[in-house]
Parts: sequence; structure tokens; C-alpha cells
Amino acid sequence: MADVFSKQKRSEIMSLIRSKNTGIEKSVFSYLRKRKIYFQKHYSKAPGKPDIALPSKKKAVFINGDFWHGYRFALWRNRVPRGYWRGKIESNIKRDERNLRKLRRTGWKIIRIWGHQIKRDPDKTLRKIEAFLAGK
Repeated sequence: MADVFSKQKRSEIMSLIRSKNTGIEKSVFSYLRKRKIYFQKHYSKAPGKPDIALPSKKKAVFINGDFWHGYRFALWRNRVPRGYWRGKIESNIKRDERNLRKLRRTGWKIIRIWGHQIKRDPDKTLRKIEAFLAGK
């Protein structure tokens, strides 16, 4: 299936999609700051650059967009046309798995939060992140 947009228009659209400091990430950062939980954002010294990291405790939080990180991709994989998008999502999934393995091997504790979890029940999800980081 050919793209319905020209290359220039597709490039413009894609340039508007943020990989860091998304709206969901900002809401989580704000919540944690209000609770005096200090953290590193997009910690580049750890594989996968966790969205939130406590390097001294070796704890990492990844806040994943459902589409880009392939939440339940196996269920809707066949609806994504072969080619760039399917390959992109599949490579994101493999990269994520590789980075999580590297982190676990070096003693990091990890929690993955999906975008739909925060949208569906923000209070419960934010408390879950807080409890994880606090070690409860």
C-alpha cells in the first residue's frame, strides 16, 4: 500500500512526533517531582536510555507508546502493511528486548509502563511507578 502523503508531507508529519518528553512522560515527571522523588530523565548511561532512572538504586522506568513499541503487536500485525512500518515496529520490539536483557544482566530492576495504562487509570499507574521507585 502506497503512502497517501508525499515524501515531504510525511517527513513534516513525522517530525512532529516526539520520542522524548511526550505528554504522558511529562505528566509522570511532574507527579514524581511533586512527591520529591529525584530521578534522571532519559538516562544515557544505561542501555535503552530509560525514561526515568535511579542509577544509585539501579531502577529504570520505560514509558512506551503502544503503537511504536508494539503493544500486542502479534494481534494486529497483519493489519500493518508489509514494509517500512511493520519492519520499524518489529525492530523496535527487538531493540527493546535486547536493551531490557542488558539492563537485567547488569542488575537493574525494570518496570515498563504502556501509554494506555496511564490514559486508562492514571492514578493507579502513577502510584505503581512511585511504589516501584520507592522500593515498596
